[in-house]
Amino acid sequence: MPRLAAASLAGTAIEFYDFFVYGTAAALVLGPLFFPTFSPVAGTLAAFGTFGVGFVARPLGSVPFGHFGDRRGRRPVLVVSLLLTGASTVAVGCVPSYDSIGVAAPVLLLVLRFLQGLGLGGEWGGAVLLTVEHAPAGRRALWASFPQVGPALGFLLANGVMLALSAALSEAEFASWGWRVPFWAAGVLALAGLWLRSSLVESPRFLEIDDHARVPLVEVVRHHGRLVLLTAGALAVGYAVFYAVTTWSLAYATERLGVSRTVMLLCVMGAVVVKGALTPLAALFGDRYGRRPMCLTGCAACVLWMLPMVALLATGEPLLMFLAILGALLAFVIMFAVIAAYLPELYEPRVRCTGAAVGYNLGGVLGGALTPIVATALAEHGGRVPWGVGVYLTGIALVSLVCFALLPETRPVPVPAVEPVRG
Repeated sequence: MPRLAAASLAGTAIEFYDFFVYGTAAALVLGPLFFPTFSPVAGTLAAFGTFGVGFVARPLGSVPFGHFGDRRGRRPVLVVSLLLTGASTVAVGCVPSYDSIGVAAPVLLLVLRFLQGLGLGGEWGGAVLLTVEHAPAGRRALWASFPQVGPALGFLLANGVMLALSAALSEAEFASWGWRVPFWAAGVLALAGLWLRSSLVESPRFLEIDDHARVPLVEVVRHHGRLVLLTAGALAVGYAVFYAVTTWSLAYATERLGVSRTVMLLCVMGAVVVKGALTPLAALFGDRYGRRPMCLTGCAACVLWMLPMVALLATGEPLLMFLAILGALLAFVIMFAVIAAYLPELYEPRVRCTGAAVGYNLGGVLGGALTPIVATALAEHGGRVPWGVGVYLTGIALVSLVCFALLPETRPVPVPAVEPVRG
């Protein structure tokens, strides 16, 4: 289990690095480079629009990858998804700017972002299921939390590279070529990920299935449609909160408040370090007290924290901004630490890869695709404190709270020991 968990963690870290490095670039430089005819705010909105395309592509990617995972196995999905995401990320770093090739530049950006999303749509389901289906029932949430640490590591790696380049280069150098380096580095990381995953063995639970679903998506829609919609609605708050604080807040702080790019990246990265470190601990609580109570608690914390969060962000004070982001990510990790065990347990094994992946990635569309765009628009038309953003995030959290309340508990019930018969 440690070797399997480490390989899954490394793989998700690499693929989410690819996804996050685009989000950071969208917040910092893609607007002026690929949409120079727009105003600064409109350019940022357009860059976030291409960012959102990746989320729309994720559930579309989860359909063929989920089909492949339910029919042929979880392990092959990890290899193909990693290759697709890595290749498209490297290609983003090679796209000329608008000044060089005109409107073809944002079109290419859009296509490559879509391919990134397709690859990531298959990654999460394969990595999580391979870990969950190997893990002992009583520690399933703990072991499944390691792939969930991967996004935090990917985010730190992506932003760490951006931070180092931002500090070492002038504004002109960073805008000219420096922002491209993290995308090129994705090729090296993808090769490392393929090497790490070459020794993984297929899920024993998958090998036990005698009657594989012929068309998994059809079975999921027909027999588990309500469950997919509930899980998507439940997970929307996690995506909305995470991308509000890791993507929108970067653009808001640097453009509206005049906060240094380096300072803001450090605030976000510090909070993500704490989030990643606490993920296994929160998962242990999920094994002990159940998945659903953890999700309800984290969701309720999001409802209570969103308005104080935007008030603290609006101060422009680094310490207060760090506390705002940290509070949001602590609420997030209470929920998402157990999601990797919770979602697969909700679906029967023969359609588990498709059902869990589609539900998970639909939540990304609902919560992640629109949040940076909506938050930027609301902040632009509000006062110094973007209360509209806080209300928007609180509303999403309330919807997710209702969805979590309608989902069942799945934590395995321990089998009591049988007393020996004495006579």
